[in-house]
Amino acid sequence: MIIVIQCAGRKCLNAGSLWTASREKIQFVADPAKAPARPGHVYARPDDLAGDGLSWRDKLLAYQRSDNPHALLKAYQLYNVSVYEKLVHRFGEKKVFILSAGWGLIRADFLTPSYDITFSKHARKKHPYLFRDPKENYRDFCQLDKTSDEPIYFFGGQDYILPFTALTAGTRGERVVYYNSKHPPIAPGCRLERYVTTAKTNWHYSCAQWFLSKFS
Repeated sequence: MIIVIQCAGRKCLNAGSLWTASREKIQFVADPAKAPARPGHVYARPDDLAGDGLSWRDKLLAYQRSDNPHALLKAYQLYNVSVYEKLVHRFGEKKVFILSAGWGLIRADFLTPSYDITFSKHARKKHPYLFRDPKENYRDFCQLDKTSDEPIYFFGGQDYILPFTALTAGTRGERVVYYNSKHPPIAPGCRLERYVTTAKTNWHYSCAQWFLSKFS
């Protein structure tokens, strides 16, 4: 069994960051040109070049083999929401994945820097520099073993469903997508399961908690 849950906007205060060679902190956003100026910080997209011919995505992948000098948190520890840790405690780091709007489909133990990128359309008007259109060309990671026939359960809002289906296309296991909207979402190749709740924001957290309760 594989668990996939979307990323969260709330990051832990002790989240680490990547840095430029001139000791400026990198803040990853969807549109650096629209981001407000912040002393000591440089805005970048994950696929922007880091100045040495490599992209920040390439450098983050190479960073996984380091001794973690920038104190990056594991993906499941990055978000200030308890359900991520609960999922890992029950299913293990190798079976829980985060659908990150910045990095793609990453495993729970992947060392991840602080970032502010979202697929949520609510951010488009208020904070346009955070919003990533799913049609934008990112070199997203997909760290799933696509040869596995284990079922994949997805917990995430409607804006994350199509990125999920795109990144998991070609997997052999059944894909189950939970949703709470009145009308079923578009999720090609997936089995849809409605989770009934009056919550409209972050309902997928309670859905994941309900799912966990079936294994207690």
